[in-house]
Amino acid sequence: MEHLRIDRQRTAARIGRDIETLSGPAHTRDAVAIRRYAYTPEYAATDAYFARELEAIGFTVEHDPVGTLVARNVPKGMPAFGIGSHCDSNRNGGKWDGTLGVVMALELCRLNGEHGLGLPLQLISFLEEEGSGFGQMLLGSRIMAQRATEEQLRESMFELDTGRPFWETAVAAGYEPARWRESQRVLDGLIGWIEPHIEQARVLQDTGNRVGVVNAIAGYVHADVHVHGRDDHAGATPMDFRLDPTTVVAECVLELERLARAAGNATVGTVGEIEVHPSLINAIARDVRFSLDIRGPRDEAYLGVFRDISAFAHERAAARGMTVDVVERQRNPATPMDAAIVAALEAAAAATGEPVLTMHSGAAHDTMCVADSVPTAMVFVPCKDGISHSPAEDAQPEDAAVAVEAILNAIRALVA
Repeated sequence: MEHLRIDRQRTAARIGRDIETLSGPAHTRDAVAIRRYAYTPEYAATDAYFARELEAIGFTVEHDPVGTLVARNVPKGMPAFGIGSHCDSNRNGGKWDGTLGVVMALELCRLNGEHGLGLPLQLISFLEEEGSGFGQMLLGSRIMAQRATEEQLRESMFELDTGRPFWETAVAAGYEPARWRESQRVLDGLIGWIEPHIEQARVLQDTGNRVGVVNAIAGYVHADVHVHGRDDHAGATPMDFRLDPTTVVAECVLELERLARAAGNATVGTVGEIEVHPSLINAIARDVRFSLDIRGPRDEAYLGVFRDISAFAHERAAARGMTVDVVERQRNPATPMDAAIVAALEAAAAATGEPVLTMHSGAAHDTMCVADSVPTAMVFVPCKDGISHSPAEDAQPEDAAVAVEAILNAIRALVA
């Protein structure tokens, strides 16, 4: 099949227009960062923008029972190729993360019609990928994949800004969470899925590549380590008489770095949160909580780090006369991408004439949940200096246009 070359300049211009529109005041609750969470007016306005654009090119638009947007150009349940991402933001977000993936999917739908390709397509914009509304990452896609329970949805998830339960908030927004199990029907008939996204790292930039074809998504485990010591006066308590939990934290941070490096296989470990109680300059802490974010594309490697850092924390606390509790928040396994879709993307990306790199994703994405029942892959667009989850986040519509051309041609080959 001959490679279809699109008008990249026109596609880049339309992508840039969409992105700029969606970073305007109607679509974020902050003048500096993008702050757009599930069931907020800003999220609804963004969702409505995509619905209008898709309906204008002949797509039927609806929502699943909890609010994930679904648009298709074929009848429900008929074979179609899935594309999309999410349009909610991090709590200190930029205008590209997630939103670019939905914009690129929208542009691909436009091109499908303009070139008369007749590709059967289904666009999905997942609800609450970032977890900024309810503290639960990948929430919309986890619901669709049946990775959540009704008990969790009713009793364990609360809106971070108001404390209102997820269930109640979804109902107030006009959705029907009681039908949440029906969300899985959205995936019926999908013959494949590709999610475009900014890279959120600097590998593509630093290697001089314009397109990244993702062959695996790193799995992760999130947990909290609580170290229990004894609060005392910072000046009056001699060093030998202290039960200071911050010493255990310091040892664990350095040990986590060592363990992640030793594990190899692109394993990474991060302590992103530290809470000290009481938090006073002249007091020894009684309790300290620190978070663990441990990831990698090989389950045995990153889970081994989690096992070993947990044991180390217990050992070091005991050696100093203190105790530790390790509480796991969430884990998702590493997700290999479908070999046939990856191969089609590699061939199509190479045919663009631009440099392409096959790579893994260190960040979690909705595609991890879609992969439970549909062959999947992802495509990355370079992210300037690797900055993401920040107002300084930046990407180039021209790079996105190259990626759109590659995805379009890959889908042509896969549905032929």
